[in-house]
Amino acid sequence: MEPKKSPKADIGRNSGFYFALGLALTMFVVWRALEWKKYDEVTNYDISLNVEDQLDEEVPLTEQIKTPPPPPPPAAPEVIEVVEDEEEVEETIIESTETSQEEEVIEIEEVEVEEVEDDISIPFAVIEDVPVFPGCEGASDKKACFQEQMQKHIRKHFRYPEIAQEMGVQGRVNVMFVIQRDGSIGGIRMRGPDKNLEAEALRIINLLPNMTPGRQRGRPVKVPFSIPITFRLQ
Repeated sequence: MEPKKSPKADIGRNSGFYFALGLALTMFVVWRALEWKKYDEVTNYDISLNVEDQLDEEVPLTEQIKTPPPPPPPAAPEVIEVVEDEEEVEETIIESTETSQEEEVIEIEEVEVEEVEDDISIPFAVIEDVPVFPGCEGASDKKACFQEQMQKHIRKHFRYPEIAQEMGVQGRVNVMFVIQRDGSIGGIRMRGPDKNLEAEALRIINLLPNMTPGRQRGRPVKVPFSIPITFRLQ
């Protein structure tokens, strides 16, 4: 025989409905708890001033200090005496500084003025007479001979610094110097990628011989000259 169960006796037949109802009631209670607000009690205060108490207070009297009046000005003398100036004033006579035509004329001797040579510098490219490198005295183009002798001088005395070789340093050193009015070399300046290369370039330029100075309008002048020295590892 199969057991028979009445549908009314089934406890779980309305469980879904009760669960939804309980969930709705719980959400309603939580919502009301969050929306609940409490206000502080308001107390009315009397902010009116007690005018009567202020009127009863005694105000101290201040004593006014009287300043004495200024003294009267001194009285003017009744009689004014007139005193005559008895001293005589000597008149100053100004003599005329104009000279007559009959006076002698002093002759001024002529003074020789020495010409002062200006300490000017004329660039190598525009100077009238370029400096003469030793050995270029008989050359027709002294400017080209000068540059050629400069290249020979650099190749002859060139020596690559060992420390620069070990470090693999190479590059170009721009050197500028001035050929003075007496033919000596001065004012040497250098700019390069390494101090060791600059020192070698300075050594080469210091070995330059004295030259015949450049001339502008027949007078010796300073001549600046610049040349690059290239250091390249093979």
